[in-house]
Amino acid sequence: MTEELQRYIEQHSDPEGDYLHRLWRATHLHTLHGRMVSGHVEGRLLKMLVTMIRPRHILEVGTFTGYSSLCMAEGLKEVGEGGIIHTFDVNDELEKFTRGWIKGSGLGSYIDYRIGDANQLAPLLGLQFDLIFLDGDKRTYPETYEMALALLRKGGFILADNTLWDGHVVDPAYDRDQQTVGIRRFNDIVAQDTRVERVILPMRDGLTIVRKR
Repeated sequence: MTEELQRYIEQHSDPEGDYLHRLWRATHLHTLHGRMVSGHVEGRLLKMLVTMIRPRHILEVGTFTGYSSLCMAEGLKEVGEGGIIHTFDVNDELEKFTRGWIKGSGLGSYIDYRIGDANQLAPLLGLQFDLIFLDGDKRTYPETYEMALALLRKGGFILADNTLWDGHVVDPAYDRDQQTVGIRRFNDIVAQDTRVERVILPMRDGLTIVRKR
């Protein structure tokens, strides 16, 4: 997608708001992997999907700096039914940064942010989730998918980010890249899984929407 077309899409979508824009900018200034942040258009989609699904319990695997958490929290606030996001990240070096932005947003009551491996810790919550957003370690996407599906209610949704991986999923030059291998495995597993319905949206880096039958 060209930069001109991306700007057009952003101009014709809801604005992200000043606080989220400042978080997006701070993420790019203070982290080495700023492009990992969900960003304007995907963030608006996450909010809209939350208002459509009206989940009580959301699981997020991969908080990063909290941008996607805040977008989903905006949706929960709009729905007004007391939902909560349980979000996990393994990177404790970003914890202070992320907690600060969550606290300053005014949406902290909707977000339970924890440092740790969601594959191990999320099942211990004893919850059934309505919506799960996968945006963690791409190398373990297949394992995370199985964990998530086991915790998802029937009719619930999984959103998996980065499932086209800059086009690397169809590029033989990345056959030895373990993140690409993980995403390819995930995509193949989901495509053949009779337990779910699925569709890949070619927005940003690929977003797969999965519905549990």
